[in-house]
Amino acid sequence: MEMRALVAAGQVASVSAFVKHAIDVALHDAEGWRDMLAEALEQTGGPLTPQERVWADEILSPSEPKRNPKNGKAA
Repeated sequence: MEMRALVAAGQVASVSAFVKHAIDVALHDAEGWRDMLAEALEQTGGPLTPQERVWADEILSPSEPKRNPKNGKAA
């Protein structure tokens, strides 16, 4: 496991320290994206309408892979 190798090399104090740092970075990134989205929405007319939110959810949500009925494998 890569985290354990970093700990063994002395680059990280512990696996839990690595995980805590990774979570801190992810939360900071998410906050930055929220701020960027809020600014973009403010510059382009305000919050999404319900119809725009449905459209965005459809575009951004992953969908199930389509199955090939001939062999049962994903297309």
